[in-house]
Amino acid sequence: MSLSFIEALHLNALDELKRIPKSDLHSHAGRGGNISYIEAWSGAKIEPPGRPFDSLRDMQAWFESNIKIHCRGLQGYLKRIEASFAQAHADRIEVLALSFGLDEISALGGMKTFMGIIDELHRCFAPGTSFFPELSLGRESRIEDILIEMDEVLAYRWFASIDICNDEFAQPIRHFKPIYQMAKAAGLKLRAHVGEFGTPDDVQEAVEELELDEVHHGIAAARSVTVMNWLADHHIRLNVCPTSNILLRLADSYASHPLRKLYDYGVLVTINTDDLLIFNQSVSQEYLNLYQSGLMTAEELDHIRETGLGYVGSLHKHH
Repeated sequence: MSLSFIEALHLNALDELKRIPKSDLHSHAGRGGNISYIEAWSGAKIEPPGRPFDSLRDMQAWFESNIKIHCRGLQGYLKRIEASFAQAHADRIEVLALSFGLDEISALGGMKTFMGIIDELHRCFAPGTSFFPELSLGRESRIEDILIEMDEVLAYRWFASIDICNDEFAQPIRHFKPIYQMAKAAGLKLRAHVGEFGTPDDVQEAVEELELDEVHHGIAAARSVTVMNWLADHHIRLNVCPTSNILLRLADSYASHPLRKLYDYGVLVTINTDDLLIFNQSVSQEYLNLYQSGLMTAEELDHIRETGLGYVGSLHKHH
């Protein structure tokens, strides 16, 4: 007899949690696998980070010297993508958004080859997972350069959503408006990393300027009742990554994570991994951490889980 999600949380039964359908709507494709999967393939021993990072740059340096060093070149890159799909299968992620950059498309020889390779990895390693590829643009990018590539990328109608990531302070988010207008016209879900390091006002401004459907992170909104109420009223969902926030010093602990406040103000939220190869906590573990810390009840976490799974009806699937 299998346990329900709520029972599995009550019993701290991680193996049971892994058997229950979940979503991961914020995962960077080349970082979405499990450290143990890369260890088994490379034969290397990889120690997870032993301390919080001082910055995104510090985090990237750790990733380069502890993960990428064992996954060199194109073969290493594809192994990390494979690991992301294998992880989704192992943790019963039924709805998966993985983000890819324009440089990754180029590295695999252009959009047609890229799609074929990624779709094949999906079919082989996570056939039961609904896969929603996300186009992720660096906040530091030159807008003119992106615009040159966008027509071809969007013409294939492969990507389900668009995102902006990296340094939130690299340039004003409104610069991306022409790109987001193209993405909207092509039917993509509009998302962006905002309010991770920035302010509550940054979150609202980004949603208004780019007409976002969702926000990756957005936890800064918890510092403003006005912005939380606005997000709740406009049904803007935040894709929250608790361990990422703790290891980047944006939250002190699971027990004091701003997710509690956001949820209490009626903001729609989901629980996600961000960069599993760095932060080393699966979606199931994220739920268990939040429950064991006393931040959320099992019933509340089940409601959040269902919010993530409900995503599927609003997008075209890749099978």
